[in-house]
Amino acid sequence: MAKIIPQIYFAAARESPIPFNHARVSLVITYRETNMRLSNSYRFLAFAFFLLTSCLLFVFGCSRPSFLVGIGADGKYMEAREEITRRRGGNVDKAIVNLEGVVREDPMYRDSLTLLGRAYYMKGRYGDAFQILQRAVAANPENEIAWLALGTTQLRLGEDEKGLKAVKGGLTLLSKASGGGYRGYVYWDRVGKVRAGLQRAVFVALKGTEEKDNLVTTVENVLKAVDEEEWYQQLESTKERKLLAD
Repeated sequence: MAKIIPQIYFAAARESPIPFNHARVSLVITYRETNMRLSNSYRFLAFAFFLLTSCLLFVFGCSRPSFLVGIGADGKYMEAREEITRRRGGNVDKAIVNLEGVVREDPMYRDSLTLLGRAYYMKGRYGDAFQILQRAVAANPENEIAWLALGTTQLRLGEDEKGLKAVKGGLTLLSKASGGGYRGYVYWDRVGKVRAGLQRAVFVALKGTEEKDNLVTTVENVLKAVDEEEWYQQLESTKERKLLAD
């Protein structure tokens, strides 16, 4: 770690005609000792700040400060994704503002359309969610999360048959994709929470629209299980990278 206060070194030639100055030497020694104490203090403060930030990010699941996620589309996207998917719930209004900006700049940026649709859904803006999620599945017909979110939105809007069809399609895609390597994670769903939620949702979906409310709830639980598993996987990946770095 570079020292905050630069060191200043004084040197005198052995053959220097200048008289030896005891006061000057004493001043230099005192300055260097003080400088070393200040440098150690800065190191301690930097380490303490690192620990505090780590606790906020990974222990309590808090949102990352904007200066850590950067600026631009990627920074807005990552911040919004964290607000929507984190375990204890986040600032969905803030996520919507960020994602609307990302979508205006680049509608095809990662799964920003799906996240924005889910954010609208969380706020009860089902009409807006429907419009955005239609664009999401059109952009990527293999996006299982977008289909599940679209299906629950349609069920909320009273389009029961279309909603049921979308949900069944999303569950089919998720059952095929959810396994080792899903979203780039080798050990995805080791506990089996996503798989259990998926099986429950398939069972309810087979009953048709007669248990509409139950179907909506079970699909919402599947989406939450996926979010929580991804949060856990990211946390584990961060720990592994830190161990390798150490």
